[in-house]
Amino acid sequence: MANREVVIKTAKFGIGQIVQHRKHPFRGVIFDVDPIFSNSDEWMNAIPEKNRPSRDQPFYHLFAENAETTYIAYVSEQNLLIDETGEPVSHPQVGHFFHNKIENGQYIVRRSHAN
Repeated sequence: MANREVVIKTAKFGIGQIVQHRKHPFRGVIFDVDPIFSNSDEWMNAIPEKNRPSRDQPFYHLFAENAETTYIAYVSEQNLLIDETGEPVSHPQVGHFFHNKIENGQYIVRRSHAN
């Protein structure tokens, strides 16, 4: 792999924030942030090249949900928007990491999970 300069950007979204995917019908709450891509090459290469995001941007771990199920998602910043529904996220792990109250579109982290 060739050396390349990596510029780390400030994350646009924060832990506990509720977001939705820009292109796909799912939403979720952020529970972790990677300043740059930190997943496998296989994961990245599974995305069609014309839709593949840049590695040099924040990536977010989400407790995600769609109309059928809940799951963990890993999403680039360019593919996220603020969710303005005001609705809670139904993922079963939300209550383990966050208080059950949403303030200004964001869950509050439980002390046991705060850094």
